[in-house]
Amino acid sequence: MKIKEGFEIQNVCGEYIIVPAGVENVDYSRIISLNETAAYLWESVAGKEAFTIDELVELLLSEYEVEESVAREDCELIVERWKEMELVEE
Repeated sequence: MKIKEGFEIQNVCGEYIIVPAGVENVDYSRIISLNETAAYLWESVAGKEAFTIDELVELLLSEYEVEESVAREDCELIVERWKEMELVEE
């Protein structure tokens, strides 16, 4: 899967948000906010041709002290949420 083109992450007052790139009139009633971990994953895979859950898990394991099973569960939830919001494509 990969992150769809046309979205970028911005840090606004310490808050990570996903916005459509190059759009002047953004609908701020549907801001997609990411926590620090999700933002780290997004920034790590943005622009890549493709990424897998396994790659996301490895990124978490290399950056945070977390059990692999917890990292995998978190990555699966994050990707599911991104899919629901139509931010990634298979």
